[in-house]
Amino acid sequence: MKYGSTATPASPWNVIRELASMQEQMNRMWGNIHDRGQEEPTQRGAWSPAVDVYEADREIVLKADLPGLKREDIELTFENQTLTLRGERRREDGVTDQQYQRVERMYGPFSRSFTLPSAVDAGAVRADYREGVLTVRLPLREETRPRQIQVAVAE
Repeated sequence: MKYGSTATPASPWNVIRELASMQEQMNRMWGNIHDRGQEEPTQRGAWSPAVDVYEADREIVLKADLPGLKREDIELTFENQTLTLRGERRREDGVTDQQYQRVERMYGPFSRSFTLPSAVDAGAVRADYREGVLTVRLPLREETRPRQIQVAVAE
């Protein structure tokens, strides 16, 4: 049989994957018994949005998942080579604590800071927020580009 075939249920990886899936299903079905009645729906821990940072064609790109936030709930600053992302996810209007049966999404303020190389051109930073994803493009300054140096042959 080929590697990765679904016809081999005895594979240790398939067993582990199946056990993890069963545990997730049980957690969804029963909830975490230890948490029931222990905390108020609004007293969840602080949340931190997931962020990817990568270098692309002469720029650094940061993408942050900010589902449910409005543009006015997001603050972005760049100072001393540090990009800081702040914001707040607010609860649904009109829903009281007593109406919630389960709260798994995090609410409240957040702050993330990223130290970036000195080659970032602070004056050319751009940000775009679409479908719950904030994309920040931080171009690198032109003088930081590598340049080819001709080597002359000495006689």
